[in-house]
Amino acid sequence: MARKDDITGRGALNGFRSSKSNNKTKHKFQLNLQKRRFYLPEEDRWVTLKVSVKTIRTINKKGLPAVLKDARKKGTLLKEV
Repeated sequence: MARKDDITGRGALNGFRSSKSNNKTKHKFQLNLQKRRFYLPEEDRWVTLKVSVKTIRTINKKGLPAVLKDARKKGTLLKEV
């Protein structure tokens, strides 16, 4: 399974690490993904999502229903909730 955020669809970024002598080596910058359970009061059930910490902060600020509505509108929702 891909290391992607279930709500935003964000994945790893590619880049380079730079040594003191300025040698470049390829590197993959992974998201800080967490597996969390969220409660949906409209449907009276719990859902388990794999989301980044940035998305968790957004959910805490706006609420899960609003974040899911925005993700559906943008078309970035990977896992149907």
